[in-house]
Amino acid sequence: MEPILPGAPWLIAHKSMLGVNQPNKITLNGQDYVVWQNRKGEVFAIDNICPHMQAPLSDGWICQERDTITCPFHALEFDGQGRLCREEKKDTQPITQPLDLIVSNDCIWTYAGFEPRLPIPDLHQRIVDEYEFVGVSGEKSIQGDFLSNLMVNYDYNHQNGTHKEMFKITSCSVSSFEEKGYYAQVQQEITRADNTLCEIIKNPLLGILPKTLNNALEYAFPSTTVLFAQTPIGKVAQVHILYPQTEKSTKTFILMYARDVNPLMKSLFKNSVLKAAATVIEQDTTAVESLYPRQKSKIRLPNEEIMFHAEKLYRDW
Repeated sequence: MEPILPGAPWLIAHKSMLGVNQPNKITLNGQDYVVWQNRKGEVFAIDNICPHMQAPLSDGWICQERDTITCPFHALEFDGQGRLCREEKKDTQPITQPLDLIVSNDCIWTYAGFEPRLPIPDLHQRIVDEYEFVGVSGEKSIQGDFLSNLMVNYDYNHQNGTHKEMFKITSCSVSSFEEKGYYAQVQQEITRADNTLCEIIKNPLLGILPKTLNNALEYAFPSTTVLFAQTPIGKVAQVHILYPQTEKSTKTFILMYARDVNPLMKSLFKNSVLKAAATVIEQDTTAVESLYPRQKSKIRLPNEEIMFHAEKLYRDW
């Protein structure tokens, strides 16, 4: 396939998603890689296809002593640079392609071999400096092209339908939208009705959300959408990540961060926000996967500039 947005930085995983000494298969722009992390927290990634007889290396296992991935077919070992390891010796040259990684604040980024056109967004650093990492939620492969998923992330209006039932949204408005190149900001106000007791029991977060939510959204094209929200027991930074797997499949997950959380409510808060984030992903997935092929819209909703701004960035790339 033709690569989507070559030269963009893609956040393919958080270290907490990898486990230790476990092979993980990821697909980026039609290419499969195997990624693993050792006990020191070092991360490696190479082409997932064994160059001997094309077995998937992600079905193999990690040799802890040598930080190598072992092919499940013939037990051939390869290090993180793609070099074959035999009897405690390594070839001097790689025979399978490594994937260059940039690990920053436990986030694993790659340009997948392309010349960088954008830096890793400093938005992530600002969040890490101010917030505590809570966990990962909603990891999902959505059967939909990258542009469709991207526009959903930039489309605040879809909350009125897609997420209406869970959050009991009665209205959603934007008071400001500012864009500066590949970065954008939105100030959003959401009003809510009461959740039922049954809904609150299933997810206590719904019982503490105020009737009016004044949220800030920040966008770092093309991978990152962050929702900054205030709840009565703490502040949240919900970092929504996208990257293209294939022409018709998009990977997504949410990195959740929080600050100023009441210590007595910390465990309940963590479980509730991660559960709510996973539900948001499921609802977005259902929406994207049910769309008919795209046609020119005959209807315009208020303040859709942010969505069409993202589409223009994509098409002008």
